[in-house]
Amino acid sequence: MTERNYQFNYSALKPSVFDTEERSRKAGTIVKVCQDFTGSEDLTRLTLLDVGSSSGIIDNCLADYFGHVTGIDIDEPATAHAQAAFNKDNLTFAHGDAMHLSKANCSVDVVVCSHVYEHVPDASQMFAEIFRVLKPGGFCYFSGNNRVMIMEPHYKLPFLSLLPRPLAHRYMRLAGRGDYYHEKHVSYWALRKLCSPFNIIDYSAKVIASPDDFAVSYMLKHGSLKWRAANLVARYMKWATPHIWILQKPKANATTAK
Repeated sequence: MTERNYQFNYSALKPSVFDTEERSRKAGTIVKVCQDFTGSEDLTRLTLLDVGSSSGIIDNCLADYFGHVTGIDIDEPATAHAQAAFNKDNLTFAHGDAMHLSKANCSVDVVVCSHVYEHVPDASQMFAEIFRVLKPGGFCYFSGNNRVMIMEPHYKLPFLSLLPRPLAHRYMRLAGRGDYYHEKHVSYWALRKLCSPFNIIDYSAKVIASPDDFAVSYMLKHGSLKWRAANLVARYMKWATPHIWILQKPKANATTAK
């Protein structure tokens, strides 16, 4: 069986990472959640590291709100694009490995990890690195899916993520979408276990309940049938909804994760 390794040129496979409108909207949600969690509109005192910055569009937006933003990605062409396209005094891009972050221990206020964990060879090592570089009391904005999805978002194949790996690879080949299903989503419970060193503050239901407040009304209109259904799922079936979590590193005098 093919070894699961890095996706070095993901931007070549998924040109949607260069979609300015879509990526800017994601940045808007990140800012709103961070402001809500910190209780402050002013985030300029905080440094931010984006683990999986890709084309740099999200980080270019975040740099308007945070004191300094660093984006890293294993995808060299995407990183080169970001470096050429965006130039702000408080914005830096670098080729980097999410599993071996170059930042010093306890040196970063905020980490962004948005739909990245399923791409890296070892998600547990990535989360350990995020924990290491965060200052005590610092936090990670995490977003991602678990295995329970009707439609797999990367290849638009129904139930792909639910299949055992050998069957998923065969499904990919039969559908003409590739020879190997690289992405590895885990269950809701396994994902919580991966994040267990952190205090986990689940924003998923809150974001769904108030789409206008968290800049997601473009895909979830308040009061619509879709909104009502999403609220029911978020309230009673957390394991079946996309996740937006704040992962806070305990302060020096705290040892228990939620």
